Amino acid sequence: MPSNASSPSFISQLCFGTIEEDLILPYPKMKPAEQETFKAIRTSIEQLLKPHDKDFRSWDEKGELPAEFIEELRQFGLFSLVIPEAHGGMALSATAYSRTLQEIAKYDGSVAVTVGAHSSIGMRGLLLFGTDEQKAKFMPKLATGEMIAAFCLTEPGAGSDAASIKTTAVKDGDDWVLNGNKLWITNGGIAQFFTVFAKTGGQADRGNMTAFIVTRDMPGVSIGPHEDKMGIRASSTTTVHFDNVRVPASMVMGEVGKGFKVAMKILNSGRTGLGGGVVGGMKKLIALSTVQAKERVQFGKPIAEFGLVKQKIGQMVVDCYATESAVNLVNELIDSGSQEYAVEAAIAKVFGSEAMWRSVDEALQIAGGNGFMREFPYERMLRDSRINRIYEGANEILRLFIALTAMNEVGSELKELADSLKGIFNNPIKGFGVLSEYALRRASMATTSVKREKTKFTKLQPALEKNQLVFEELTRELAGAVDKVLRKHGKNIIGKQFASKRLADIMIDLWVLAATMSRVSTALQEKGATAVTKELEILEVLTGQVRDRARANLAKFDDNDDELIKSLADDALDRESFRWDNVD
Repeated sequence: MPSNASSPSFISQLCFGTIEEDLILPYPKMKPAEQETFKAIRTSIEQLLKPHDKDFRSWDEKGELPAEFIEELRQFGLFSLVIPEAHGGMALSATAYSRTLQEIAKYDGSVAVTVGAHSSIGMRGLLLFGTDEQKAKFMPKLATGEMIAAFCLTEPGAGSDAASIKTTAVKDGDDWVLNGNKLWITNGGIAQFFTVFAKTGGQADRGNMTAFIVTRDMPGVSIGPHEDKMGIRASSTTTVHFDNVRVPASMVMGEVGKGFKVAMKILNSGRTGLGGGVVGGMKKLIALSTVQAKERVQFGKPIAEFGLVKQKIGQMVVDCYATESAVNLVNELIDSGSQEYAVEAAIAKVFGSEAMWRSVDEALQIAGGNGFMREFPYERMLRDSRINRIYEGANEILRLFIALTAMNEVGSELKELADSLKGIFNNPIKGFGVLSEYALRRASMATTSVKREKTKFTKLQPALEKNQLVFEELTRELAGAVDKVLRKHGKNIIGKQFASKRLADIMIDLWVLAATMSRVSTALQEKGATAVTKELEILEVLTGQVRDRARANLAKFDDNDDELIKSLADDALDRESFRWDNVD
């Protein structure tokens, strides 16, 4: 796998029909030295969290992690995971960090969120954009947990639409004066360090905002009451208010006016922490469900012997393996220095959070009535997992982001082609050059007979030939669909959310399938077929499911009920109710 920071996005290249297999092969492994570090961390996590296994339910009911437990988190170093060693941290890679959150999430969602919000987003901006002076001042305290970090972006009127924030920062001498309110801030009640985003270009300028470091002791900073949440109840979630807070210019994070870029970079970089968390949750659910299925007897035998129960557990295994494969591959892109991983990170978040939701729903179903009772862990895990589809980018918004970002390069090339053809008589060499290159790309999508580099896998193990052929065929069909949709809608594609969602769903499936193929192929090469029998079965199931979902999405570009669905929605919106009642 290359470590070139200028490497292209794997998914963006699929939109051209190009398979950049060097970006995903061989499947990565945690480095030996870091494995040893992680093993020590895993042991520490077990020592810390296992004794509290019965406390998590009580803390969930009370809606708070006790101060003594937060102190234990500090003492065990769980706030220092990604901070450089020079500042007292563990300097974990994205891979090891994600794997650590996986272990924490096996015990409790609220604990995983508390630790994750600190490192994934709360102080991530300092890590990525902080000056040497800022890092020297704050990182040692963040490493020890003397300062816990929170990420302040969301507002009452600005959730997924981050550019619409109302909080302002106005320059006054050498300071910025900050005013506004932030909503649903994880760690808000226990944080001393806030990464805050505010408008610095006036309310009319949607894109002009700046990131600031704000500390709890600054005059004008106040914290609202603990939010009474459906899930992850023991984690701290509050409002944070800024009333004429004077922030020195030295506390600007990144460039003035470039805060949106800072926010997106933080979220993209931190999403694999959430990915690790959902994998840990799914592994815990599989363990619970298999024991429950063997112990619960119905009709004279354990329900584990029933085909429909096996179907649930088998699908949980497929989803968990596929999610872990995708998350780990994104981690490697980050660790290798690639700058093109935003789409793939968003995919891992969407697929993983939805796989987790399916898994917890099925685990509760296998548990039957016990699953509905609060003395068992299922209902708490279900409540805790629901937030994963909402925060760090709602899945609906991320689907649009995935499709539009991945298609951007194709759209740019089509525009260049159109512009070149308009001026072909003025500059025929340029015109025909662009035309021939794009025509070659289109030809490679349309037929397997065209021999063009990177239209096929060449490094997968032979045992994966059937899976490879499915992937290559779907790649050509995706590229053809992207070309067709962009030619039809042009820049108006931004408003065509149904089409964008279908493209995104195909891209999501193809990234997850590519990651799983890479993992299984590498395992085959290292261990041999006999040792990889079950992984091959997982891949076989996943390939069939991806093929069927992709074909269904492809068929609906031309034949769908989109307008009927929107018409029914408009009717309900107009009436603000359901139209029909069987009693007149």
